[in-house]
Amino acid sequence: QDGGDPPSPPAAKMAAYEKRRAAAAPAPAAGGGPGGEAEFLLQADVTAMVREALLKVLEARPEEPISFLADYFERLVLGGPGAAGEAAAELPGPTQRLCRALWYVRLAHHSHRTAFNNNISTAYEVLGASGRRRRPGVDGRLYSELLRRICQHGDAPQEAAAALLRRVQCREHEAVPFDVFRYGVLTCFVLLEFAAKAQALYEVLGGDNGAADQRVCQAVLCALEEALGAGGSSGPGRYLEVGSKLGPDCLAVAMERALREERKRSPSMSREEFLRKATALFVAKVKPVE
Repeated sequence: QDGGDPPSPPAAKMAAYEKRRAAAAPAPAAGGGPGGEAEFLLQADVTAMVREALLKVLEARPEEPISFLADYFERLVLGGPGAAGEAAAELPGPTQRLCRALWYVRLAHHSHRTAFNNNISTAYEVLGASGRRRRPGVDGRLYSELLRRICQHGDAPQEAAAALLRRVQCREHEAVPFDVFRYGVLTCFVLLEFAAKAQALYEVLGGDNGAADQRVCQAVLCALEEALGAGGSSGPGRYLEVGSKLGPDCLAVAMERALREERKRSPSMSREEFLRKATALFVAKVKPVE
């Protein structure tokens, strides 16, 4: 009011100034003036909180954004004011770091490469952040435990998951580089998806009876093995893609040939046996970590 207003400060300083002014100002009456709602949101840091949450959604690209936001705000409340900080902030212990890393790697499907890679990188930082001095990489024990927990949730048989872990896990006290970490996590997720597709295929073979003819199942497994062998790449994602491209015409020919060879009814193959054999084909193609 006395003239000579000072120049406008930067945005951050202006926000801090507005907070101090709002705190010093008298509380508005019920249903107060037009600026009451905006001042309340500013004073409670709601705007910044929501903006940070939306940025996290854009960064992670989760398959279920609403569930992601619900979980994000729940973690924010349970973790206190610093819970929305850097993902690599030090956490109390290995169990908490494993849970946080598992949460990140499940956010986006591996086909969304940018989001998946970002989340894998964040999970790697979370597992590598401990109260002790940093080492170059994630501890092999935490890495192997993360892979085991990933494989627990899905249709993959225990034998296939165990065989896969033997190929991609590291020694307990070994420092795991990021490229090995990403390869192991990606391979576990691809195994789960491969097992789900194999189960769906068995349902088609079984038809209304729920039990698939053994000759037909074996013919489909042979066709699948040929398709995987023709992939020409050791990447787990490529094998899943090759298996998905196994066309219905190719399968129909294989099944018709199997049924034509012997007309009498053959014994059925159980779902468990079919899944075990199909996932074993995938695991055999996975390149072991050296």
